[in-house]
Amino acid sequence: MHGGNLAIKIEGLPEDEIGQLGDSMNKMIAELRKKQDLQAVISTYIDPRVVEKIILPGRAEVLADQKQIMTILFCDIAGFTGISERLSLTGLVKMVNRYFTIMTECIKAEGGIIDKFIGDAIMAYWGPPFIREDEQAAAACRAAIRMREALEQFRHELPEILGLRKDIPEIQIRIGLATGEVVVGNIGSDTARSCTVMGDIVNLASRLESANKQFGTAIIISESTLRMADVHVEALELDRIIVKGKSEPVEIYELLGLSAQLTPIQTTRRTRFNEAIAAYRRQDWLAARAIFTELVEKYEDKTAAIFIERIKLLETHALGAGWDGVWRMTSK
Repeated sequence: MHGGNLAIKIEGLPEDEIGQLGDSMNKMIAELRKKQDLQAVISTYIDPRVVEKIILPGRAEVLADQKQIMTILFCDIAGFTGISERLSLTGLVKMVNRYFTIMTECIKAEGGIIDKFIGDAIMAYWGPPFIREDEQAAAACRAAIRMREALEQFRHELPEILGLRKDIPEIQIRIGLATGEVVVGNIGSDTARSCTVMGDIVNLASRLESANKQFGTAIIISESTLRMADVHVEALELDRIIVKGKSEPVEIYELLGLSAQLTPIQTTRRTRFNEAIAAYRRQDWLAARAIFTELVEKYEDKTAAIFIERIKLLETHALGAGWDGVWRMTSK
């Protein structure tokens, strides 16, 4: 019966042994249909791969005591609170459900596991046993790029979803990706548990999602993610930062696109940005400002504009020869 048509019901049965056999068949099909429907409902709450590879084999408790390398993604809608205040409750629910559907499709298409929805935010992860360790970072980056592209589709659908012809909210998303050691397993109390991932890398991915606000970007990835994704993606080195609550700096990158798919403008912008960052780190404010200003004028580069404002601040401080070029984030 696996994969068969469970909508079939045998009608017009005779009142004999054949009829009893047919009636039994109908009852069996009905029970299978209930099981199939239940599995379909459960799969909307728990990814079937988690059930198959973690819960049913009884691996959750073992994994909970082990560390694994995984890539974590956080994504949310910029300015969601303001957007939600402008919409009716019905419109908001329709919008969020459609948004989650589209973004979930992008994540699952690249082998990612949806961990949870937190308000308008999405948390997902990649790694064994769901995807090979050496493939996880590239898959997560591809998912993020898919999500950015799918946002255009979502924007086109918004007027119909909301039933509006004007005052359509401008939807932007922010994505953070980080790769490193996490604890994965069936974590929780005796009465309520969730198969999830925990660790500093999870927190870092969340901080990188938020950092997009301070860099005028859409997708920020950690150095470890870029190193593992290697030749599969193109990125621009943004900065060295210490996220709030931590003491160790991390190098962060703006994810631009897939390998060998940059436009000439993106390539030129990255080259000039690299030159500006090099000047910035050696405290050559004049040269750095000149290149950042060029990027703003030519490409309306939001990140370059932010660095110009930062230089104004740094010029007023005697940083000295030992300055490490690290920017300390004061907010999440």
